[in-house]
Amino acid sequence: MEVQLQQLRYFLAVEETRHFTHAADIVGVSQPTLSKQIHSLESTLGAPLFERVRNAVALTAAGETLLPLARRMVADADAARDAVQEIVGLRRGRVRVGATPSLCSSLVPGVLRRFRAEYPDVELVVNEGSSQDMIAHLLARDLDLALIVHPEQGVDPSLHAAPVLRESLVVASMASEPPLTGKDQIELTDLRNTPMVMFRAGYDLRDVTLEACELAGFTPLFAVEGGEMDAVLAFVEAGLGVALVPSMVLANRPLLRATPLAPPGMRRTIALAHRRRAILPHAAEALRATVLSHIATGELPVGVHPL
Repeated sequence: MEVQLQQLRYFLAVEETRHFTHAADIVGVSQPTLSKQIHSLESTLGAPLFERVRNAVALTAAGETLLPLARRMVADADAARDAVQEIVGLRRGRVRVGATPSLCSSLVPGVLRRFRAEYPDVELVVNEGSSQDMIAHLLARDLDLALIVHPEQGVDPSLHAAPVLRESLVVASMASEPPLTGKDQIELTDLRNTPMVMFRAGYDLRDVTLEACELAGFTPLFAVEGGEMDAVLAFVEAGLGVALVPSMVLANRPLLRATPLAPPGMRRTIALAHRRRAILPHAAEALRATVLSHIATGELPVGVHPL
């Protein structure tokens, strides 16, 4: 037989009270049950732990040897239980989430504000990069969750990517300048001779923009290229050119005008991804639920629709 943790708790209760009946009251069992467990512990260890002295009990030499070990074992078990329960109860924990720059500057702040209000002691680690980067980090187990642009060809079979949003792409231009055309919507071909601010190589929107322009029969004229989302929007605000961007990123950019593309327009799907066969940590599962709740109940910009 092995020493049981509950037996050690009974042993410590008897040592503290020096009385079997009082110890039984403390641990909430009958005196015969406690005595039986103490006798079983003594049998397992091969030595008596208590001896009777007048109307009380005292530790034997074996009991004195066991006492500090029992205290440490019970304390360690209690500490382990408390640590796990804190994580389960989301009093503590850590969640690693990734997102593209456009989502980090639009959707993610509101999600994290809501999550932080409910779980203030959970550590948040955010990784910003392209969707390809986020997928690589998920596969390498460096992230728990990631918000990515869902590729048409799908994702790696070991990942699960659930579409959560669909957003329109719009033409961003300076609000202080006259509209690019006299219409409420703009044809992609209207940008044929318009200087454009282009994202860096490897950025999701760069490939989308170049492919769309090619299908429309022209090669875009670059005014400046090489930036990520914040830089591209700043370049447009500076009057360097226009850019094709997700409508969500213009919600808090009063210096910029968002002009929708004429039908059929251009859209992209945002997915929430994680490893398919991995059990999400409790903090990551709570963040996943917060993302879905925020999308379902939050105020989304024009051109952004929950899925």
